[in-house]
Amino acid sequence: MEWARLIDKVTSKSLWMMMYCTGCGAIEMPPTVTSRWDVERFGIMPMATPRQADIFLITGYLTKKTLKRVIYVYEQMPEPKYVIAHGSCPIDGGIYYDSYNTINRLDLFIPVDLYIQGCMPRAEAVMDALLKLREMVEKGEANAWQKYHENFEYYDKNQKALFGENWRAVMTL
Repeated sequence: MEWARLIDKVTSKSLWMMMYCTGCGAIEMPPTVTSRWDVERFGIMPMATPRQADIFLITGYLTKKTLKRVIYVYEQMPEPKYVIAHGSCPIDGGIYYDSYNTINRLDLFIPVDLYIQGCMPRAEAVMDALLKLREMVEKGEANAWQKYHENFEYYDKNQKALFGENWRAVMTL
């Protein structure tokens, strides 16, 4: 077995998840990580810091202000890293699609590995997506993080169009 395949197989058995929950998306996470569905039995555990997380699960709507934090968290995560867009809001703006301050497509600003459709997807859908991501990692198919490097100009152009040319220089957490 070549080294890359071995690393993918081992990585898939222990994935740590950083959750960014806004609005109604947060309500589906406790059942997923607690005894009802117990995602930890599959080696997927919640993590409190981006520097130790493999999965970035983004739920609920995103505003311009919160998107900045999402980008910073994503960039702090070590590679390989995986993004799941949970619910209609990060996919297409959801019920807030026509708001002046809502981000309608997360994938314009950071690469997304997996989408969970619905408003609001139930905990079973979250569990299915996490297991699908685990399978993709094991097969070496979850590689959206590489697109961020390969197409950085594209993502950077979209970020600058939304936030302004020097948004990183003036950003404060």
